[in-house]
Amino acid sequence: MSTISAATGRRKTATARVSIKEGSGQITINGRSFEEYLPQVSHQNQVLLPLQATASVQKFDITALVSGGGTTGQVGAIRHALARALLASDAELRKPLRDGGMLTRDPRMKERKKPGQPGARARFQFSKR
Repeated sequence: MSTISAATGRRKTATARVSIKEGSGQITINGRSFEEYLPQVSHQNQVLLPLQATASVQKFDITALVSGGGTTGQVGAIRHALARALLASDAELRKPLRDGGMLTRDPRMKERKKPGQPGARARFQFSKR
């Protein structure tokens, strides 16, 4: 079986590369099964969101390679990459994916710590006397 389409998705510092091909709906993440890699049901539902929005849950076999970030960031990156891969395979899926907000890259990142202060926004305590 050949790859129908592949795409990259990002969220915070996590990056996911997803490839999809015609199949029975099997999902593999970093060489492990979907349920094993993401034991939390809410994370599983987030990954399945693009498939549910396009009514293609059992149509594709999905292989994802994800790195960086934490679990929630990785889930967001996989969801973004999967939505982009589905869009690459069929351009008519743009409307349901766009309406679900799955094609938009979430730009929120951790703000860097600035010099001369203890955190990104926090300041050292001010003493008047």
